[in-house]
Amino acid sequence: MYHKQVHILAVLGSFALILIVLWDAFEVIILPRRVRRKFRLTRFFYRGTWRPWSAVAKRISSNDRRELLLSFYGPVSLLFLLSMWAAGLVLGFACLYRSLEIPIKMEDGGTGFLTYLYFSGSTFFTLGLGDVLARSWTGRLLTVLEAGMGLGFLAIVIGYLPVLYQAFSRRELNISLLDARAGSPSTAAELLRRHFDGDQFVELSAFLREWERWAAELLESHLSYPVLAYYRSQHTNQSWLGALTTILDATTLVMVGIDGTPAHQAQLTFAIARHAVADLSHVFNTKPQSPPKDRLPPEELGRMRSNLGRNGIFLQDGDAAVQKLNTLRRMYEPYVHALSEYLLMPLPSWEVALRSADNWQTSAWERIAHL
Repeated sequence: MYHKQVHILAVLGSFALILIVLWDAFEVIILPRRVRRKFRLTRFFYRGTWRPWSAVAKRISSNDRRELLLSFYGPVSLLFLLSMWAAGLVLGFACLYRSLEIPIKMEDGGTGFLTYLYFSGSTFFTLGLGDVLARSWTGRLLTVLEAGMGLGFLAIVIGYLPVLYQAFSRRELNISLLDARAGSPSTAAELLRRHFDGDQFVELSAFLREWERWAAELLESHLSYPVLAYYRSQHTNQSWLGALTTILDATTLVMVGIDGTPAHQAQLTFAIARHAVADLSHVFNTKPQSPPKDRLPPEELGRMRSNLGRNGIFLQDGDAAVQKLNTLRRMYEPYVHALSEYLLMPLPSWEVALRSADNWQTSAWERIAHL
């Protein structure tokens, strides 16, 4: 009786492992929406691997080397996640074969658990070696099921990767375009200066409208595929979080009051950008927290206001304007700061501290020449 109960529990445990892996893969790859459930294999996987990876990166003093290490995490973690799913399914079927005591035939006569594990692996990856065979109809049916699951898993992975990298490419396109429009690294004040020709803000409304759409696409793609958040930009002074923060900063200044700027469009862009950082902060369980150091202290605000004024751009002054500026900042800065701390992506400043060449004005050859 006890032996029978153990077999039943083993069978149920094997089925549970297979279903857990399949459901987790379904939620990550196929389900196009945010998953709110806390207990997930993928959630535990990324929490368990990102923390030690980021801890090692923090110990690297060189910014370029640190970014290089961090840039590997997204692709490498994806490969390990797919491998974990495959290993879980192979193990689940091996345990199922063993718990059901499926009779198998092997050339060397082995019948231990390692034999069942080898049989499950060769079946899942449809190797077709033929050196291990199931000798019962139950085993043959399970073999067909596992082989079909292996082919389906491979097909889904092949279809998943192009979708992921297309979303990454669309995200990076606008970040690259921001280089010439807001500097490297980008700042809100520089963005406004480069869209002002001395008389009017050229294409600023169209620019903000385009970034409203970009923020919406970022929200959709990164909620559906959170692994994209770990993918770094091509240059160390660029990131999706930095770009989004720059847009939030710039729209905040426009909403506070700058003559000739599209205030209504700025409100629309601010709304979707703030929505994106708030939702993504929830996805990565990064509790909103105010930065320990004010990103825009009064003296920095005065310097930015003075620099903009010299270019003919006049930011609304007075206590009411400062209060509105601080109110808008409190709506998003705690979220972007929390994401910055978690993802190790530095936030941009409001004003350029030191003039430097944009990324488009330099090249790898020039950097090598100065080493």
